[in-house]
Amino acid sequence: MKTAIVTGAGTGIGRSAALALLDAGWRVALAGRRIEGLAETAAMATAGEALPVIADVTDPASVAALFASVESAWGRLDLLFNNAGRGSPACEIGDVTDADWFGVVDANLNGAFLCARAAFRMMKAQSPRGGRIINNGSISAYAPRIGSAPYSASKHAITGLTKTISLDGRPYDIACSQIDIGNAATSMTEKMNAGVPQANGSMMVEPRMDVGHVGRAVLHMASLPLEANIQFMTIMATKMPYLGRG
Repeated sequence: MKTAIVTGAGTGIGRSAALALLDAGWRVALAGRRIEGLAETAAMATAGEALPVIADVTDPASVAALFASVESAWGRLDLLFNNAGRGSPACEIGDVTDADWFGVVDANLNGAFLCARAAFRMMKAQSPRGGRIINNGSISAYAPRIGSAPYSASKHAITGLTKTISLDGRPYDIACSQIDIGNAATSMTEKMNAGVPQANGSMMVEPRMDVGHVGRAVLHMASLPLEANIQFMTIMATKMPYLGRG
């Protein structure tokens, strides 16, 4: 039975990915800051083995404890889905607060680095060695929205992190991928039903897609043998303004 860690597993995309893995028979450590959401995710699974773990990806000690828990419980790690993150209120860069900038970068980039570093070390040392890291990027890793400096900068940085992990991991059979998600139907995208600002100054209601599609995409990426890798996957609501954004 393969083992995985999913960060931000208590809601949204993290929950969808965790359930897809669990229902396919994986052992999954459900990581997040609130035990209630993690317990709800675990209760929704129809198969597999869930291990809820309270963890804050921005805290190095908390990340170390998360990976130690998985090693103690299962002895190895086959997959990290680096999903935890946050956004901030839309505003021009001149109005971005210190708290929003550092908070978003800490969660989206520093947290992803801390978890990836711990996963890399574990995958390199285990026998048989190797594993897969999937980073949650975003459409905003390529095409930013207006007023999104902290989020877009952090997601552009995830692309560089993904590429570097891919290179560093080759000698140790560690594959690294990035999934870029556009308008999955979660609580974070509910505002799109009322309309969101566009680059031309207009407001537009944007189509969304079932978040279950994202979970199944992560499962597909995770199920490949380590000799194969989907380096970058973009999954999005078909009619969202991405290719013509701006």
